[in-house]
Amino acid sequence: MTLVCKIELSQSDGITVTVINKDGKITQTMVFNGTSMVHTCKGDSDTSTITQTSDTITIDCKNFNVNAEAITCKSTKDTLHHADGTFDIDSTKKTTFTSAADTDVKVTSKLNMTAADIAATATSSAKVTAATTTINGDTKVSITGAQVDIAATATANLKGATVKVAASGLMNVEGGGITTVKGSITNIQGSLIKLG
Repeated sequence: MTLVCKIELSQSDGITVTVINKDGKITQTMVFNGTSMVHTCKGDSDTSTITQTSDTITIDCKNFNVNAEAITCKSTKDTLHHADGTFDIDSTKKTTFTSAADTDVKVTSKLNMTAADIAATATSSAKVTAATTTINGDTKVSITGAQVDIAATATANLKGATVKVAASGLMNVEGGGITTVKGSITNIQGSLIKLG
């Protein structure tokens, strides 16, 4: 492989270094013009460019790869990561997201979360709102709290093969209109029963 190497010096255009690989159809150039430094590698079908000014470094390429033992990226102001295609974050160990302010997660279609165990904890309040909300446990569903309120603005239904309602102290069953207690066999038991 024979390379053609050129260095051009100009008081107005600066310094241009060119390396031409005719066999590989690759041309490499470095241009220092007093304002910016431009490194270009032009192949038969693709071109990559690194442009550096006093305040900005811009990299244009088809594929950008970074391999290191440890990577730290820090900005004193805003940071933006954008992908027109698929955006993947992958780790073989623990992944942590931390914010000193609010955090918003927004998707235009479906959000899926899958894990062996999921724990969500809020020190103040937690709220889940949707047009239709479904909570499903293939084995068991438990809702606990110092006080539990279940309210519906229209109809509330509680169904099960066996339904048990128990109170260690006082229990009140009230209906603002007609209250019906019905069963093929109905038992009312107590040391004192008062009707009416």
